[in-house]
This record gives sequence, C-alpha cells and structure tokens, in this order.
Amino acid sequence: QVQLVESGGGLVQAGGSLRLSCAASGSIFMINLMGWYRQAPGKQRELVARITFVGNTNYANSVKGRFTISKDNAKNTVYLQMNSLKPEDTAVYYCNLLQGGKDYWGQGTQVTVSS
Repeated sequence: QVQLVESGGGLVQAGGSLRLSCAASGSIFMINLMGWYRQAPGKQRELVARITFVGNTNYANSVKGRFTISKDNAKNTVYLQMNSLKPEDTAVYYCNLLQGGKDYWGQGTQVTVSS
C-alpha cells in the first residue's frame, strides 16, 4: 500500500511563491518516478514537473524557469518550489508516484494565485 500526502498549497498574490511537499509512505521502490500534475477547472490534468530516482527532471514549458522540483530520497518526499506565480497557475496540484508500472496519486492541494 502506498500513500501520498501533499501539503503547502494556499492563496498567494501574483508574483509570489509557494512550496509544495509530498511525502510518500508504504512500499516505496528505490527506482521510481515522482512528479506533480495540476488540474484547473474545466481543464484536463496536466504534467507540471517530474523527477527520476537519480534526479533527472523535466518540466512543462509553461513553468520552466519558475518552478523547481526536488526530492529527498531518505524521506521519500518530493517538493515543488513555485516562484513568480501567475493567475494561470491556479489549479489543484496532485502528487504522483510511478513505480512497478502503477500510478499512485495524492489527494490534491489547491493553489490559488490572485491577480
């Protein structure tokens, strides 16, 4: 059983910053892929950023240069540092863990950016 618990969402003004955290617990494999997705109202869920077990990263074009994903393997925790936030970043952000061919999701955390 795998659990993902997110924290760090909230309301911020445009140009501000937030840091999301996602702690994974349970049967966590060393080789995995963790990432953040987001879903805005009326839109499909989209990839924001992800990181491999060795630290390779990739980002959506819309967040490159503003968001940074990182990981603490000892704590099985992944972070998303979000800077220069824009109103279009408003969404529910979901943590994702891919391992053993299975996808696991957190419950989501709301990020709202006011203009």
